[in-house]
Amino acid sequence: MQVFVYRDRGFTREFIERAAASGFEALVLIDGGIRRGTDVLKALALGASLCMIARPHLFGLAVAGEAGVARVLDVFRREIDRAMGLLGVRRIAELGPDLLVPR
Repeated sequence: MQVFVYRDRGFTREFIERAAASGFEALVLIDGGIRRGTDVLKALALGASLCMIARPHLFGLAVAGEAGVARVLDVFRREIDRAMGLLGVRRIAELGPDLLVPR
């Protein structure tokens, strides 16, 4: 299995499409640009396998220690749940690029 890791100030549709078209069974990790739960959903809808959210964790840790990290994770969970409800999606597997509106 090939692993693609994208580290930048935001992921792009082109990167994820390139990774998917590589012809390999690929695991696409997004490491950068994830600040909100909706960013996680966008990346997953575009084909990412998972998202890393280190900076928000570190902010929570700096402000309130372990409780701050738990709060950040709770905020992400609530944002993801709310956005999935607004999209009419019940499972992550139902996400796809057809749900996104290009800028």
